[in-house]
This record gives sequence, C-alpha cells and structure tokens, in this order.
Amino acid sequence: MPSAPKTTSSAPAALPVRYEEGGGGARRRWLRSQDRYWLRLTPALAVLAALVRLPSFLRPVWNPDEGYLAVQARMLAHGGVLYDTVVDRKPPLLPWLYEGLFAVFGDQSLWPPRAAAVVAQLAAALLLASVARRRWDDRAGVAAGAGFLLLSIGLAPEDTQAASFGVFMVPWTVLAFWAADRRRWGLAGLAVAGAALTKQTGGAVLLPVLWMLWSARRSPDPRTWTAVVRLLAGCALPVAAVAVLTGPSRFVFWTVTGSGSYASASGAWGVALGRGLGNAGILAAAGAAFVVPAVLAAARGTRAERLTADLWVWLGASALGVVFGFQFYGHYFLQLIPPLVLTGVGALRAVPRWWPAATAWTVLASAAFAVWGLTAPRTELDHADAVAAAVRARTGPGDTVLVWGMHPEQYWLSGRAPASRYLTAGFLTNFSGGRGGARVGEQYAVPGAWRAFTAEVALRPADLIVDDSRGAPYAPTLTPTLQRMLDTGYRPVDTVGGAILYARVTARGQ
Repeated sequence: MPSAPKTTSSAPAALPVRYEEGGGGARRRWLRSQDRYWLRLTPALAVLAALVRLPSFLRPVWNPDEGYLAVQARMLAHGGVLYDTVVDRKPPLLPWLYEGLFAVFGDQSLWPPRAAAVVAQLAAALLLASVARRRWDDRAGVAAGAGFLLLSIGLAPEDTQAASFGVFMVPWTVLAFWAADRRRWGLAGLAVAGAALTKQTGGAVLLPVLWMLWSARRSPDPRTWTAVVRLLAGCALPVAAVAVLTGPSRFVFWTVTGSGSYASASGAWGVALGRGLGNAGILAAAGAAFVVPAVLAAARGTRAERLTADLWVWLGASALGVVFGFQFYGHYFLQLIPPLVLTGVGALRAVPRWWPAATAWTVLASAAFAVWGLTAPRTELDHADAVAAAVRARTGPGDTVLVWGMHPEQYWLSGRAPASRYLTAGFLTNFSGGRGGARVGEQYAVPGAWRAFTAEVALRPADLIVDDSRGAPYAPTLTPTLQRMLDTGYRPVDTVGGAILYARVTARGQ
C-alpha cells in the first residue's frame, strides 16, 4: 500500500540541500525536490498536450462554435458592438480572446486560438498535478496531469479538438479549485468569475469552493469573514466590470434571461436523454481507469483513499453544469474531466496493482480518439467549403450575405460580412440540433429578434441569401417572414449541395 497521503492543509516537507565542489572552490547549490519535479514534468506534459491536440490543427474549422467565434471576432474588429450588433448567448471572454489573437496573428486561420487551447489544457494539467501532488505524492501528480490530457480528447473530435468554450473554461475551474485548496480565496473568486465569463456553466465550480471555505472555517477567527469577502469580491467584481463594459441590460439578457426557450428540452426529452447517455457512455469508456476506482471508492464508503468531500462536491457540481440547459452536447462533458481524473487518481492509490492496467487503458483509449480525430469524416466541412466558394463567386468583398442555417463558418470561409447580427437561424426560430424539431418557429425566437432583424435588413438588404436549411424545420416555407422577403426581393440563382442561393433582384441591375 502507498504511504499515508498528505492532508489538504499539510505544509511541504523540508527540502534537501546539497553542497558540491566545482571550479576553484566550494559552491553552494540549493537543489529543491519540487524544482526538479516540475522541470521534468512540465516539458513532458507540454509535449503530451501538443500530441493529443495535433488533430485540431488539421482542419479549417471543427464545429459551428469555432466558426461563430471567428465571425464574431471579425465583426468586433470592424467596429461591431458586443451584445448589440454582434450577439451570442455566451459570455464575452472567448470572443475577446479570438479578437485579440486575430489582431496579432491575422484572421485567415484558426491556428492562433488552437495554439492557445494547447496552452490552456497544459495549464489545467499542471494545476491538477499540483493539487494531486500536494494531497498525495509525486506519482499522483504525474498521473493527474497526464491522465487529464489523455482523457481531454475522450469524446467526439468535434467536441474536444475545437478551440471552443468548454476547452477554455476548464483551466479556470481547475484554477479555482487549486486556489481554494491553498486558501487563496481572492484568487479562487477571480477564477470562478473567469470560468463563468467563458461559459456560464463554469460558475458551478463556486459550489466546491464554497464547500472548501466552509470546511476551513475556524470560528470565531475573524479571518473567516475576510476570506468570505475576498472570495465574493473576486467573483463579483470581474462580472460587474464586464457587465458595465458591455451594457448591464444587454449582458444580462444575452447571458442569462434571453435564452429561456433555448435552455429547455420541452418536447424533445427522448432526444436529449439519448444524446446525454451516449456522450456519458463514451466518456465513461474512455476514462474507465478513473471511473471504476472512483465508483468503487464511493461504494465502499471508506476514507482510506483520502477522497475528501470537496472532490465529490466538485464532481457533483460539474455534473450539474453538464445537465444545465438539457442539450447534452459532448463539449458540455468537458468540465467533468478534471474532478473525475483527480477523484480516480485518489482512489487508485488504494489499489496499486491496478496502476499498470489503468495506465495502459488510458493511453490506448487516448490513441484511439486521436486516430478518430485524424480520420473523422469531413462531410459538413466539405459542404461549407463548397457553399463558401459559391458565395465568393457571386459576391464582391464589400457585399453582405445572409446564411439561413446553422453553420456560421460559411461567412468566415467565404470572407463575406453577415447581413445580420444573428449568425444562425437558431436565434430567429429556436432551432437546436439538440432538440430536433421541437419548439421551432418564429414564435419561439429570442425576444425582440425578429423586430431587430427586419430593421437591419431593411436598412441594408443582404446582397445574397443562402438557404442552407436543407429540409430542417426552420426552412423558409416554415418561416413566413423570411419567405416573404425571398418572394418580394430575391430570385434563386444557384444550388450547392442542397443549399439554395438567392440574389437580390435590384442588385447590380438584375
């Protein structure tokens, strides 16, 4: 059995000092064990992070979220106003990051945000390694860091290889737990805010942080209240600052109150649950080396593995984040991975004979998912490329385009500006692939969206409209306002893979 692990509040042991002779006399060198540890582990994890995310660099876009972020960044760079002329249901940190990276490296490729995603995943791995080493030992730190990176691609590649919200949210959640583990409550609060401002469900990490603060209380120590103030200030001030910067009412509407219809599985519970069970099964199989020991530890109900309550609270809070919104896309499950890995590593320490099998399973599973990423079909990407080429052929650089579909990457690939702030038909019909055809139609649109849409297209009509609905329940024939617009001002000029291109009748003398 391994030696007894450290508690979460234990201080590092005294570090060895070694004296060496060299050169012309005695030289004193402080060789600290943790320095050697991190000097070896950090480059190894960096290489592993790059390897597991290698497939991400081999495609122009992986999913519509990447396309949406790329188009948003371009619109912001050209004077767009977030939550006004550029809208999304997500918080602003990642659009701003894309905008900044594009400003420095150009906006013709997504390699800058994908390189940033490698750094983000490496940061999460190092923080997890630090938590595991502090609680247990060096071996646990290596297992937690490497295990996280290997399992981080343990879902469909479009969910794990894209430089999207979940990937960038995860390091903030790990930082929040790491800081709370060290009683750095101000930093923990800032990290919670960072997670929530990257993706709303990242705020779920506040639950384990609050649990750790409550567990660390020392009544009537006045420093307890100081810690509470630091934590709450760290959480609230960044969010308040962003709200003021973007407009409080707009910020609240687009990140909280304006998505009531979207964050519902009404009428599509079977589809949602099927997707949720499928993605949960994929992740459970990929992470079996962590899931099985954690489940057995929970079933035994013992404290031999030193799986403290904060780990279970973190795992449970992350599960709530997955459930929120009832969409159950694969990338929702990414926030489960850090607490799952940490809990599994802690449980594995009680069964050291399992380490070789657990290591082999995790490495082989990660290799299989990497191969999946390298060989995944390009059907939708090929379609988007074909549509983008047709758009370029029928428009000029200064023309605007309206893509009536769910693939905003067509704007980015074609290099044409959107005619509307609504980059997908989902805002105007409430369509989501997570629900199929349930609750789809103009009456389910984001409140006020049709009024804003008709006003902006009346002010500057789109030079080209692409109907990319391809039989979906938001087709123009099922959307009367859009159908009237097509009937009165446009005519079909081309068809590409089921997408119909409409040119404006009054444009260029047509």
